[in-house]
Parts: sequence; C-alpha cells; structure tokens
Amino acid sequence: MQAIPTALPEVLLIEPKVFGDSRGFFMESWNEARFNALLGRDVHFVQDNHSRSSRGVLRGLHYQLDPQPQGKLVRCVNGAVFDVAVDLRRSSPNFGYWVGHELSADNQRQMWIPPGFAHGFLVLSETADFLYKTSGRYAPECEGAVRWNDPAVGIAWPLDGITPQLSAKDEAAPLLAGAKTFD
Repeated sequence: MQAIPTALPEVLLIEPKVFGDSRGFFMESWNEARFNALLGRDVHFVQDNHSRSSRGVLRGLHYQLDPQPQGKLVRCVNGAVFDVAVDLRRSSPNFGYWVGHELSADNQRQMWIPPGFAHGFLVLSETADFLYKTSGRYAPECEGAVRWNDPAVGIAWPLDGITPQLSAKDEAAPLLAGAKTFD
C-alpha cells in the first residue's frame, strides 16, 4: 500500500498492492497498521457504507460537523466515479479548494478524505458500487452540505453533456458562503 499526495496535502490517494494473474487478483484493501503508518496518526473506522448508483448520479458534497466529524476512506469496487474532496476548514490556506480523481474497479485506487472536508462523487460508468469506511458514525444533527456546482468552489465535473441526477437534498444544498463549515 502506498500513499500518493494530491493538491490538498491532507487528502491522499491510496494504492494497494494488487497481485494478479490469469485467475484474477488479490489485494489487501485495508490494513489498520499500514494505513495509520501512511497517515502518521491513528484512525479508527466505525462504520462501512455501500452505495450503488447509475451513470450521471452525483452525490454530494457532504460532510459531518463537530462534535461528530467523519473521515472517509472511499473506493469504487464496480465501475468508475470522479471523486472529489473540498477543504472546509476556514483556518486552512486551502479553504474552498477542491481535488478530484477517478476511482475505479480497474485502477483499485482509494481516497482518504479527512474530517474537515466535504466529499462527493459523479458516476462515470453505467453503474458503480462505492464503498466508504467512516471514522465517525452517521449523525443527522451534524450533517452539512455544499452545493455541487457552487461557482466559488468551481469543481470541474467531467459531465460530458450529462445532466447530473441529484437528490432533492443535494439540489437544495447551500452555497459555500452560506454553509456551516469548520474553524
């Protein structure tokens, strides 16, 4: 397992070692000791989530505020997504900046999105199965969201003529200027 830095230093792409041959492949998708060594700190995951979505579904940008913030280790095990993290820490020099990478069943990459960041993804394939390990339990009273197409954030979603499919909640998400954020 290796960590690949992104344009936002706290957000990492994680590449597991994949052993493949004509029969298929084997990989260790997560190992607590190795993962914590890559991050240089202890992260304990308390919940696993699985979503399945079709092409053009856009989920996000979601996060949880204090006192129940969540870090997420995400991966796509079927299909492909464009995965995004946005820095929502007002004290950060990168506040409002985003990073996006393709995660797919083919490239086996994962992304670490620490607490203090919003997360979202766009499905690029016919369907995608997306897995999340979270460092905090779901707490609806701590939920936050930022609108996916906020011009102040300026995410370059690879829509290629697709009109994204959004939940009513995501359509109504506030712009960053009006959203609750982290200190």
